[in-house]
Amino acid sequence: MISGLLKVLVIILMFGIIVFVHEFGHFLFAKLNKIKVNEFAIGMGPAIAKWKKGETQYSLRCLPIGGYCLMEGEAEDSKDENAFNKKSIPARLSVCFAGPFFNFILAFLLSIIISHFYMVDPPVLSEVLPDSAAAEAGLREGDTIVKLNGSRVYTFREISVFRMVNDPAKPIKVTYERDGKNYDTTVVLKFDEESQTYMFGITSMGREAESFLEELKFSVIEVRYQIKTTFMSLKMLFTGRASANDLMGPVGIGHVMSDVIDEAAEQSTPETRALNVFLNIINFMVLISANLGVMNLLPIPALDGGRILFILAEAIVGKPIPREKEAIVNGIGFILLMILMVFVFFNDISNLFTGAK
Repeated sequence: MISGLLKVLVIILMFGIIVFVHEFGHFLFAKLNKIKVNEFAIGMGPAIAKWKKGETQYSLRCLPIGGYCLMEGEAEDSKDENAFNKKSIPARLSVCFAGPFFNFILAFLLSIIISHFYMVDPPVLSEVLPDSAAAEAGLREGDTIVKLNGSRVYTFREISVFRMVNDPAKPIKVTYERDGKNYDTTVVLKFDEESQTYMFGITSMGREAESFLEELKFSVIEVRYQIKTTFMSLKMLFTGRASANDLMGPVGIGHVMSDVIDEAAEQSTPETRALNVFLNIINFMVLISANLGVMNLLPIPALDGGRILFILAEAIVGKPIPREKEAIVNGIGFILLMILMVFVFFNDISNLFTGAK
């Protein structure tokens, strides 16, 4: 069993790396566009350590729950020629987009490790259960699922996600490949009394990647899958298929991560334990990094997506949105974001004590 202190350090390091990569994306593109960066910070709250190099102060802060890249002229107008507000629309857009984009890059690079050590999971059927919904629709072992209701499928996991997000009682139009040709069929899922879920009646064993190029391919597919499932989760939240209580913050994620580390250690031999724990941590980082990238691109004030929206509005109307109006909107967005964070924090704590997952 891995000690609690070591797990806490691993979780803090995991969040720190993801936040650093996000903020470094903003920082790098700010420097490339000759924008003055006043402070680059990892963590929030009082500074544990800080130092200055050139025009920028670098700091490590005590609360491992975020970070920031504070640029001149970002929150208010500045007359400095290297201020954020003095730069062109493409320059500012690139700086705002760089943070989430670097999260996607991190997810991709980590996915290469996963694709190398784990099996990839193309949607190739290794078994079709007799008398199952899939068998009655004509699907056979060796078939490759290509589309579900017209939506492209690249991994076997997407079939399960599709079933969770959509009404499983409705017929599903399935496009599959057999012997190099595509065919269409309709699958009506069967309700299984034992598991209380609707079942396709199919399985896939996965396989090892055949080459490094295929590892790269499935790394791209993995990032796409994580981005897609994030949007699907948001859809479930807004359509009522998931509740606000399903939201999870740093405390909840840390708790789940602790369980993942324990399970990985328990299910491994002494020879493979370190590698298995490492790969599970990497897999979790892919999920969190991709999620952070997507969430920051949402057009919500106080997030990167909200700032991008203001810049695009400026490009359309031909002049900057008045700073006082932008400040009001961002202030309201920040307050609502803080309220959400407090709610999620207490929800995480409540779930810890009630044993909810």
